[in-house]
Amino acid sequence: MAFCIITDSASDIPESVIKEYDLYVMPTPVTIEGTDYFDGQTIFPDQFYEIQASGKEIKTYHINQFMFHEHFLPYAKRDDEVLYICFSTGIAGTFNAAKLAYEEVLEEYPGFKMTIIDSKCASVGYGLVVERLLRMQRNGAPRELLIEAAHFFCEHIEHAVTVVQLDYLFKGGRLSRTSFLAGTVLDIKPIIIVDENGSLKAVEKVRGWKKAQNRILAMVGEKGCRLEDQVVGVVYGREKESAEYIKEQLCERYHVKGMLEGRIGCAIGAHTGPGILGITFLNEINEKYEEYLK
Repeated sequence: MAFCIITDSASDIPESVIKEYDLYVMPTPVTIEGTDYFDGQTIFPDQFYEIQASGKEIKTYHINQFMFHEHFLPYAKRDDEVLYICFSTGIAGTFNAAKLAYEEVLEEYPGFKMTIIDSKCASVGYGLVVERLLRMQRNGAPRELLIEAAHFFCEHIEHAVTVVQLDYLFKGGRLSRTSFLAGTVLDIKPIIIVDENGSLKAVEKVRGWKKAQNRILAMVGEKGCRLEDQVVGVVYGREKESAEYIKEQLCERYHVKGMLEGRIGCAIGAHTGPGILGITFLNEINEKYEEYLK
C-alpha cells in the first residue's frame, strides 16, 4: 500500500517535477471547435495559444465525475491511499466532482482512503504546494504531517498576477465593456490575486506593462515571508521575456532560494489569453515542515 500525492493539470506544474517524482497529473479538458482535448496530454501551451490566436471557438470545463472515477479506480484497486490537491472551487467545480467520484468508488472499494483538498489556489499556486509535498515525502515526512502541511501551504499561498491583453477577460465576462474600452485606450493592466474564497480578484490597476510587472514583484516583498528560504513559483503564457525579467528580479531583490517555473495551460489560458504573468509564494513559514524541505 502506497501513499500517493496527485494533482490536476490546472496546477501547471512543470514537466521536470512530473518526471522527477513520477507525479500523476489528471488532464483538464478543453473543447476546440467541438472536439475535446486534454491539457498536457493531447494539447500543450504553444499549440493551444496558436489555436486561440486563430479565433477558433474554445470552451473549457472541469474534470467531471466520470473522469475522476476512472482516475481514482486504479488506486482503489491497488489499495493505495491518495492525497489529491485540486483546483480552487472559487474558479471551477473540480472539488465537488472529485468528491462525488470518490464516494462512488467507495461503494465498490469501501476501504479506499482518499483526502481531497480544495487548494483555493490557481496554476503554479497549488503546483508549488504539490512540489513542496513531494519533496517532504521524499525526505521522509509521515502521512499525517503531509496532509497537515498540505492544508497549511494552501492557506498561505499568495498569488500576484497581471495580463497584457484585456480582450480575453472581457470575453469571459470578468471585465465590463467600459473597463475594457478604457483600459485598452489608456494601456491599463489589472493586478489580480486569488482571494480567501479561491476566486480571481482584480485589486489594482496600473498603466503600462513594465509597471504591471514591477507591481507584482513589489507585492512579493510586501506579502512574502523569508523569501530567501523559499522556492517561489513563476508562471506565464507566452511572455517568456517578461518571465525572465521576473526571475532575474526575484533573485536580485529577494534572493529567493529557488524558482518553480510553469506554463499556463488551457484551463486558465482560455480565459486570460497568452499574455499572463504571475508569481506565487508563501506568506508564512512553519519550521515543522521546513525540516523536511532542506
